[in-house]
Amino acid sequence: MDSIYFDHAATTPLDKRVLDAMTPFLTENYGNANSAHQLGRTSKVAIEDARENIAKLLNAEPSEIIFTSGGTESDNAVIKGMITGTGKNEIITSPIEHHAVLHPAESLENEGITIKYLEPNEEGIITAEQVKNAISENTAIVSLMHVNNEIGSINPIKEIAEVCRESGVPFHSDTVQSIGKIPVDVKEFGMDALSISAHKIYGPKGIGVLYVKNGTPWEPWLQGGSQERKRRGGTSNVPGIVGLSKAMELAVDELENNASHYYSLREFAIQQLDEKFDEQFYVNGPRNGGAPHILNVAFLSPDEKGLDGEMLLLNLDIEGICVSNGSACTSGATEPSHVLSGIGLNQDHCNSSIRISFGKHNTKEEVTLLVNKLEGILDRMLAMAG
Repeated sequence: MDSIYFDHAATTPLDKRVLDAMTPFLTENYGNANSAHQLGRTSKVAIEDARENIAKLLNAEPSEIIFTSGGTESDNAVIKGMITGTGKNEIITSPIEHHAVLHPAESLENEGITIKYLEPNEEGIITAEQVKNAISENTAIVSLMHVNNEIGSINPIKEIAEVCRESGVPFHSDTVQSIGKIPVDVKEFGMDALSISAHKIYGPKGIGVLYVKNGTPWEPWLQGGSQERKRRGGTSNVPGIVGLSKAMELAVDELENNASHYYSLREFAIQQLDEKFDEQFYVNGPRNGGAPHILNVAFLSPDEKGLDGEMLLLNLDIEGICVSNGSACTSGATEPSHVLSGIGLNQDHCNSSIRISFGKHNTKEEVTLLVNKLEGILDRMLAMAG
């Protein structure tokens, strides 16, 4: 049985055009980019071409692009590198960030660093006013994600960056879920740092970008070699870098069409779920105005008690439909989603939730099948609960 995949916020399949761009660097052009011979120089040129291409797509400078192993490394590197670079001892973030931001921040508390958590509203949004009121003379960095990976809320990044700039505080945003879905322009937004991961945009796993604006007080975190102008040690992942560049190019070129497709699927899914489940069905986070590709929903019994979201997910999997119960980095955890708890939902509501995330190859027919399968599964679960 072929699976229907609705978990694109976790990862995406590799686009064949990306694989075609990578293949020569997996086979005949296999040189280490730090080697002085011809094969090494070929790899080095490919990396610098990719750096220039990605910089152009972000409206950045090539010297501001640092290749990493993905979003988690980029987030760790910027949080820890900013603390070292600024010499200050305060981080401002929110309780619904990705754990790749929260855990590094928490680890620094043992070194005397203070973490200020800004409370999001019920849709998961932090305002620029909140940031302005929280910044102090000790603030080393503000880190707030652009698009939330579980509920799809979109923070007002441009306004937040302006507040940070006025206060002289570096601003970082995890843009892993916004690249390829909504426009990202570092000069227009005015951010100092951002994180990108290739496998969320039909690129390869294990490669990402950390953008750090020139002049930003940041110290390299991962050491051990002269790669990336001594900003990130380790043998360069040449095929991954080439694949990331191609994936970003396609994501930006096709953004308008893909985003329109995601929006249409999301709206169609909400309409279908409304018709089938009425008051049993709730949208977690923004019902309108969120990211086009993420829909987080909860299903409650008539007495407002939560159903078992893990069982719902497993039953859908048996039917060949792939969804998730939140971030792929925390799947299998017994605690409720920190994002859903963070926007004020109770434990029953959190535990009865699933995330549906759309990709460019999904269809309305697949959405209809998902909703129809959900109806039968929920009927069985409600009968068992009763």
